[in-house]
Amino acid sequence: MKPAKLIPIVLAASLVLPGLSTADEQNHREQVKILFKLTKMEQKINDSVASVAELQIRQNPKLELKYDQLMDFLNRHIGWYAMLDDVTEMYMQTFTEEELKVINDFYITTTGQKVITLVPQLVQERNQLAMQRLQQNIGELQQIMSAGSPH
Repeated sequence: MKPAKLIPIVLAASLVLPGLSTADEQNHREQVKILFKLTKMEQKINDSVASVAELQIRQNPKLELKYDQLMDFLNRHIGWYAMLDDVTEMYMQTFTEEELKVINDFYITTTGQKVITLVPQLVQERNQLAMQRLQQNIGELQQIMSAGSPH
């Protein structure tokens, strides 16, 4: 094919391909949105904000008098809407659109929803078990620590 005949094809492709790229990005972003809905990401972030507020109040009880201001601050910086774009980008960088479709196909099932609901609880229970075992065996750790230090 002569170079002169390629010019219209290249020109047409350059006009169409950016639109395809935008559509691909929108589809990719839509899969992330679906994942966030299936995994209840908004609720998890909101719960996290509430936990941070609780921790801050435990550390500084005077903050309870300014609870509304504290929550406003936390929501502006780490709340759902403050984090949404960045977290979406993180997921888009980590998972392809096709991977997200596979993940979403699983999470939409009864078993997938069970995983979403129960795995965080299992992780918490595992962490508690680990802490109990460390506390039960703290003497051994103290011996290890003192054996290595000069007196």
